[in-house]
Amino acid sequence: MAHMTNRSAYSMLTERLNQVPQGAPESELLYDILKMLFSEKEAELVSLLPVKPFTAQKAAKIWKKNETQSRNILETLASRGILLDNYEDDVQVFSLPPTMAGFFEFSMMRYRDDIDQKKLAELFYQYLNVEDDYLRNLFATSETQLGRALINEETLPAGNYMEVLDYERATEIIKTATHIGIGICYCRHKMEHVGRACDAPMDICMTFNSSAQSLTKHGIAREVDAAECMDLLQTAYDHNLVQFADNVQEGVNFICNCCGCCCEAMLAAKRFAFANPVHTTNYIAKVDGDTCTGCGKCVEVCPVEAMSLVSAGDPHKPKKKKARLNEDLCLGCGVCVRVCAQQSIDMRAREKRVITPVNSAHRIVNMAIEKGMLQHLIADTRALYSHRVMGVILGAILNMPPVKQAMASRQMRSRYLEWLFRRIY
Repeated sequence: MAHMTNRSAYSMLTERLNQVPQGAPESELLYDILKMLFSEKEAELVSLLPVKPFTAQKAAKIWKKNETQSRNILETLASRGILLDNYEDDVQVFSLPPTMAGFFEFSMMRYRDDIDQKKLAELFYQYLNVEDDYLRNLFATSETQLGRALINEETLPAGNYMEVLDYERATEIIKTATHIGIGICYCRHKMEHVGRACDAPMDICMTFNSSAQSLTKHGIAREVDAAECMDLLQTAYDHNLVQFADNVQEGVNFICNCCGCCCEAMLAAKRFAFANPVHTTNYIAKVDGDTCTGCGKCVEVCPVEAMSLVSAGDPHKPKKKKARLNEDLCLGCGVCVRVCAQQSIDMRAREKRVITPVNSAHRIVNMAIEKGMLQHLIADTRALYSHRVMGVILGAILNMPPVKQAMASRQMRSRYLEWLFRRIY
């Protein structure tokens, strides 16, 4: 790595970003990105912020500024998508989202002229798609992943439809969201600036609930109702896009409509297939080799290259092909079913159900344990502005299997955690 100069504030910010599982490996490219998004003073201030949501009063105390000054700084950062702001019990709270899904994406979810988006896109492309440390850290270093695939509901077997739980259905996530925002697809917008974008729809990135509330407030996403969002979901289906959602049961914050050529999650699924970087649906494709004509349409649309053509083994037609599925790669999205004119592919339930974390706290604690980072969530005194924060973290740990609880205890070397676990088992 080349020598890095004039980076003290950005180095502090990088350390802060890496206190959560969805971190950002240090590199010159990262510093160049951060310099475009933060002034040096902003980088220094943000590096001091708590891991968990905080108030302007708390920030003021940390920064040693008055509350009005602090609130103005926080709201300026929120207006650019660096921070998210919402209300809890009528109190305004702020939080620093991770880079993904977070402020990297928010910086490209609208067209803007206050920064050079082409230059920023080129930096993102180099950092995320040429170097692989970032995507490897994000998608291939823990068992619990950032996101999960959703099945295309039009391809569901009629008799099994009721077996799909509400949080597994994009339509239900849309119908039950408190707020809905639509932004430009970060991935295709980035690829457009480097001359690699496909022709899939751009204005189709979906955010929900608390994230949508903040992003629409600041014009980063446009507010829509459920009916318009459902229309956009149908547009995504019609373009054979894969729904990649927040890996939680409650309070889903995003659904990306992904292509296999531009979108980070699908690219990671191909690049790091050995690590299963995207949680699959509870379905898997099944090919009927007797009726398959080997047209290859399923191969063309599969976003993760799970489909291929092989010899049909027909002695009378030696050149005849048929589709073959690599079950280890299949996301269970159902896109292949839509394009099969012979109806030779259907979706079958997987033998073992995929486990989805209950909420974001559960997912983050899971990932922190698996990456050996739990101490950053608990020992960071800036995060502990109330007993409720510790309660959320411990609650997530106590709902985990005994093996992960043991991992958490070892990481913390905590007699208190060990006492809690012994009380349960």
